[in-house]
Amino acid sequence: VQLQASGGGLVQARGSLRLSCKVTGINFRLISWGWYRQAPGQQRELVASITAEGVTDVTDPVKGRFTISRDNLKKMVYLDMNDAKPEDTAVYYCNLAPYTGDRWGKGTLVTVSS
Repeated sequence: VQLQASGGGLVQARGSLRLSCKVTGINFRLISWGWYRQAPGQQRELVASITAEGVTDVTDPVKGRFTISRDNLKKMVYLDMNDAKPEDTAVYYCNLAPYTGDRWGKGTLVTVSS
């Protein structure tokens, strides 16, 4: 499986950003996907997930601000970030959800300025 996250960049606090993840090499539509992030000096954490049926879940720190979605035809996973906060600054990755392995694609850096 190949995972390519994109869409990161510099955003001001309270701004918005959309992250995209292109997935290849796996039966995309049958799998639950997640967005993870790793802040400097911190462990990687799951922030949002979406099941094969489209049921979504987000963690408390991003609840009400982040939305995950998927496009099964394009094999894409999206993360819409709204009301960004400086503590959202991290490298963002997509992967299966849940996932505890060590195979990660290239993430995309999001920097939120105050």
